[in-house]
Formats: sequence, C-alpha cells, structure tokens
Amino acid sequence: MNLPLMPKATAVWLIENTSLTFKQIADFCGLHELEIKGIADGDVAVGIKAYNPILSNQLTRDEIEASSKDPNRPLKLVEKNVEFEVKKMVGTKYTPISQREDKPNAIAWLTKNYPILTDAQICKLVGSTKNTVDAIRNRKHWNMSNISPKDPVMASLCSQTELQAAIDKAKRRQEREAKKKEREAKKAAKAAASTEVQN
Repeated sequence: MNLPLMPKATAVWLIENTSLTFKQIADFCGLHELEIKGIADGDVAVGIKAYNPILSNQLTRDEIEASSKDPNRPLKLVEKNVEFEVKKMVGTKYTPISQREDKPNAIAWLTKNYPILTDAQICKLVGSTKNTVDAIRNRKHWNMSNISPKDPVMASLCSQTELQAAIDKAKRRQEREAKKKEREAKKAAKAAASTEVQN
C-alpha cells in the first residue's frame, strides 16, 4: 500500500482540518489508531508541523468529504504523478520559513477583511503571538512597509473551515454584545424615566 509523504505531519493536518475518524486517518497514514489518538491529544508528534496533502496532490477535497460522510470508507491516495510530486516536495526545504514570512501577511489580511476577529482568534488561526497581531492591527509592526495582505487559507496557515468557524463565532459574540448594549440602554432609559416621574 502506498503511504502519503510525511505520514505523521499529514496525520496532524487531517486531525486538525477534517472530521475523519482516527481509524480512517491511521489507515491512510500507515500509523496505529492509538498513535493518531496520541497526536490528537498532543502526546505524540509534538512540534511536527501539519502537512497539507491536498496541496501536494496526494488527496482531493472530494475524497476527504466522501470519507467524512462515511466512517467506514477508507481514504484513497491520489496515484497520478505521485513520483513526480514526491521528488518535487522533497526539494522544497524552505517551506516552513516562507510560511513564517506569510504569517504577518495573513494577519494583515484578517485584520483588514474581518476586523471583528479578536487577536486571540487570529493568533490561533495563523499560529502567531498577540503582540504581533496587535502591532499589525495598529500599523506599528517593524516590517509594516513590506507586509501585504494575503489570504491565510491560500498560504496554508489555516483551513477554510477553521476560518469560517472563527468568523461565525466572532459574529455571534458581536450579536451578543449588541443585545447586551441594547438591554443596558433600555434599562438606563427606564431608570431615567422613573427618576423623572419621582421628581
């Protein structure tokens, strides 16, 4: 059976970005189910950077979706051009560095397009620090002139699902805050009205 390139890093990505069962991920990556559970719990593969099998043409989104809907359906590796892709991917030794450079660009994109996202949410999405997010949001970052907004999904820093979930959560929080302000305003108006009546 053919295994994906960098099985553990691929398993990390599948755990973080899909709703596949541990067994499906274990079978696809050639790992033990308990090992997958350990990765999910943060006990195994600590520090291993997630590796996106879609970008390296080892898996398709349709394949992941089909297996996500049926827990008994095994994932199938894309056979086409695997040899060529493997050679190509092995040569890209500097990907992590370029992704680190992508983080400020991704933060700029998120703060520009989704200002409702909190600093903590952005940190979680792109794997950065609150200080960096705050500096870019307030245009005080030391490298501001070289930062150009870039979609974090395109930069493989997070998945579309994760981004959408964060946006939905931020919208719900915004709605709650708006309702709370509305309640407080009504309460204040009521209190002011009753004070006037007493006078």
